[in-house]
Amino acid sequence: MILGIEWNVDAQIIDGMSTPNLYGLLFVTGLIVGFFVIKRMFAAEQIPEKWLDSLLIYVVLATIIGARLGHVFFYGPYFDVYTEDGFLIERGYLSNPADIFKVWEGGLASHGGAIAILIALYIYSKKVTKKNIWWILDRIVAPIAIAGCFIRLGNLVNHEIVGVPTDLPWGFKFMHSYPDEFRHPAQLYESIAYFFIFFLLLYLFWKTNWKARRGMIFGVFLIVLWGARFLVEFVKIPQERYDLGWALNTGQLLSIPFIIAGFIIL
Repeated sequence: MILGIEWNVDAQIIDGMSTPNLYGLLFVTGLIVGFFVIKRMFAAEQIPEKWLDSLLIYVVLATIIGARLGHVFFYGPYFDVYTEDGFLIERGYLSNPADIFKVWEGGLASHGGAIAILIALYIYSKKVTKKNIWWILDRIVAPIAIAGCFIRLGNLVNHEIVGVPTDLPWGFKFMHSYPDEFRHPAQLYESIAYFFIFFLLLYLFWKTNWKARRGMIFGVFLIVLWGARFLVEFVKIPQERYDLGWALNTGQLLSIPFIIAGFIIL
């Protein structure tokens, strides 16, 4: 019987160099897999290939910029954090605006990425496809789900976004960040959830007539993906730097509007 897993994977590909690393490799892999998924969708519907090229640019830029700004403004810290004796322990983004651009140091928030992608796809629909935005939303969600699966695996190799302590047999001891006790592998939970959501969305697109009913697949995506995120947050260490004093953490509060929107759309 497995009594726990000592997770000692090093994200560094080259010793002594923080980049390139396994996190970045998994992040890019997720985008590439998502690209080929939607490429097949476009090919089946005989959509111009130039639309796909434009879509890639819109989504990649929105993902990186939105996720970074989401981390900065949703999770902070906004200002420098000091110990009682005045020792600087963490730099705040508003105190050091240049740090906002240091994406390679980590810090991406999926809620910020989601908001930015929605804005980018609205512009894309107006400028490129000239179609109703529901058309692209129903087709982009499966690629987004599989990209999210790989990104959470990247968090796993980075020893970040970890869970609370557990005595379950599949608990992970994150040797690079929390080596003290076994914890829920919250990143792995999310990755597995997104993996199955990906195949659910593919099934709805290829095996049903739901893609002919604008917004149906997108509505399901909002409910199941953000619903999974909401549930996993119960076993995850809160990412916010400031205690809001609420029963739900920031990740859950940000997920609720997406879930509600999914039900409204359906």
